[in-house]
Amino acid sequence: MSASQVLELSQAALMLVLTVVGPLLLVSLIVGVVIGLLQALTQIQEMTLTFVPKILTMGFVLLLMLPTIGQELADFMAKISDLIVTGSAAGA
Repeated sequence: MSASQVLELSQAALMLVLTVVGPLLLVSLIVGVVIGLLQALTQIQEMTLTFVPKILTMGFVLLLMLPTIGQELADFMAKISDLIVTGSAAGA
């Protein structure tokens, strides 16, 4: 495996991580900021108040993103499998 293939594979892996985790982190950030603003406005300083809305919204977003996540993981695995097959054939 050449250096350019390793670089391309690592770049694809980083994009996969951003695709899978990005929407969940973005929703968690938005919900956390909204709950933090509501806590600041109402002066309710309960530490556990942020967990329930975050868990519920992240679960909902995960259910919505599940087909996309599955397709991205399948595409990446197909790419890895192709590299394994061509690498083993070239090494033999």
